[in-house]
Amino acid sequence: MDEAQFNEALDQYHRAAGEFVKGNPEPYKAAFSHRDDVTLGNPFGPFARGWDQVAATMDRAAANYRDGEMTGFESLAGLVTPELAYIVEVERIRAKIGDNSKLVDVALRATSVLRREEGVWKVVHRHADPITTARGPETLTQT
Repeated sequence: MDEAQFNEALDQYHRAAGEFVKGNPEPYKAAFSHRDDVTLGNPFGPFARGWDQVAATMDRAAANYRDGEMTGFESLAGLVTPELAYIVEVERIRAKIGDNSKLVDVALRATSVLRREEGVWKVVHRHADPITTARGPETLTQT
């Protein structure tokens, strides 16, 4: 396995995240698998499965961001094998989100799974949400 190739793919993925929070989903789309088993769970909606659903979900999610930047990636865990890898991170963002005209700081816990497809690392699953601190059990039943 070529560790340098994986690290470059991860750097590209992180750079794509920086574009995403500016409202541009295209570099993120390039980092993802376009196969039928690709999945995405983001803070704005339910899981999407298959490239068509994932691409549409990315378009909708990116439209919520403006003038953003990634301010950091806190690596919590990860593992790389010759064919599969996962990373667990806290992503830190500063952006205008939704109708908000002010820049706000956001932290997302994110888990991503990557696999080698024809010799290139692609994201096959991503889940991100804003739960980065301990919460009580009552938060599970709040609507």
